[in-house]
Amino acid sequence: MTSIDLSGKVALVSGVGDNLSFAWYIAKGLQAAGAKIVLACHPRVMGIVEGVLTRDVDRESRLLPDGSEFKPLKVLPCDASYDTMDDVPEAVRTNRRYAQFPEYSIKGTIDAVAAEFGGIDIMIHSMAFSPEITKPLIDTSRKAYHDAMGISSYSLISMVRAAAPHMANRPGGASVVGLTYVAGERVVPHYGGGMGTCKAALQMDAKQLSWFVGDKDIRVNLISAGPYASRAARAINKDFDKLITHAAEHSPLRRPIEPEEVANATLYLCSPLASAVTGQILYVDCGYNVMGT
Repeated sequence: MTSIDLSGKVALVSGVGDNLSFAWYIAKGLQAAGAKIVLACHPRVMGIVEGVLTRDVDRESRLLPDGSEFKPLKVLPCDASYDTMDDVPEAVRTNRRYAQFPEYSIKGTIDAVAAEFGGIDIMIHSMAFSPEITKPLIDTSRKAYHDAMGISSYSLISMVRAAAPHMANRPGGASVVGLTYVAGERVVPHYGGGMGTCKAALQMDAKQLSWFVGDKDIRVNLISAGPYASRAARAINKDFDKLITHAAEHSPLRRPIEPEEVANATLYLCSPLASAVTGQILYVDCGYNVMGT
């Protein structure tokens, strides 16, 4: 039986905000396969993440298949709005939620991981945000649209640019995996705030990035996950469960996805089994994307 062994690999997982997100399950899966895990979390949720990593009430969510617990080696603050600390406005620098951290830019975070661990083998991009996510696209302001695009799409470019020198020509190659959604290709009316457009941009950017870093033996792929009731998803639409039910009833497999299935697909893309796979979108949605309804 072929198994996935990522022993000794250094994995930087961005976007963990709680113990229900895809990023959380991906990080757990990577550790279970042997990888060394570093989490990059928004400064405003650092306390939440540190809590779920230590509280007894959350212990079950930390358990790995072998009975051990999920324990990242580092949890670092990272705000995808800023490529370097020079980009941070003074009002943000002095904000009480930020002032405690001397570094939280994309480049600074990635450089810190590479300096401590000698490089990066795996990088997970799981960041998406719009300040007007609950508004339909037609009512989204220009500023909110631009903010959403910068955080949700451009951040992948920024992360790959910063990480490329540290991921180049790693043993067995390196892998970048991001998360997208079918709204990047089809109309999902409730997915507002410009997020559908952000996902479309993310998908094209990932394909282009696969070319620009391919000569460094770095692969760039995306997973298009089916609807899943994370805390973030429920914030988009109070009736999100109806969307999950609809997708389950109309998917070829006639069921909703599980977050562990997204984690398993990520493990594949990060493993030698996917050594010739790059610039692709892997759908983990029980086949919903092939349907006309």
